[in-house]
Amino acid sequence: MNNRIIRLVLAGLLLSSSVTIRAGAFEDFFTAIIRDDPRSAEQLILRGFDVNSRDEQGQTAFVVALRAESFKVAELLLRQASFQVDAINAANETALMLAAIKGQTEWVKRLVDKGAAINRDGWNALHYAASGPEPSLVALLLDRGAALNARSPNGSTALMMAARYGSEAAVKVLRDRGADHRLRNDRDLNAADFARLAGRVVLAAELERDIR
Repeated sequence: MNNRIIRLVLAGLLLSSSVTIRAGAFEDFFTAIIRDDPRSAEQLILRGFDVNSRDEQGQTAFVVALRAESFKVAELLLRQASFQVDAINAANETALMLAAIKGQTEWVKRLVDKGAAINRDGWNALHYAASGPEPSLVALLLDRGAALNARSPNGSTALMMAARYGSEAAVKVLRDRGADHRLRNDRDLNAADFARLAGRVVLAAELERDIR
């Protein structure tokens, strides 16, 4: 075997070993997240593991941490200089959006303070907050500059989302801030129609009165 062949064989072995190490690190990293084990996660980061990596479902590491309520690891990730606050998952959702729909007020505040985009094309954090359990997040995002009547890709507004999926307290916040009740989405539905689809007959009637 000449020197060239030996070098090629060695290079192949090194490449195979590197791939195995990366695969193992991937599994170890997301296991550390689920277990809320910041020490193990930090060791992998110090070895060069990307804090913005996505799991097999396309969720970013930070979103996985929030969903698992692994807040010690989430804290670690947020502190990293390479952390991408507006990284998107496979569904084009940001960490801010997912924290908003879960009602995770403290993390919404921290992500916004970190520079997370409140307004963006398509679905945004206000749509998600309006659909979630915490009406104070709707007020918080509006206070931080969220566009009140922003449209989703199908033309829906935060008021529509709150009327069908969120709390009536969130609907009230949006109404008090002047959300436009007359707007209709691509299916020609307005906020009152959304409330009616959820069986909220009284709310639907109130929203219809606002239109008149």
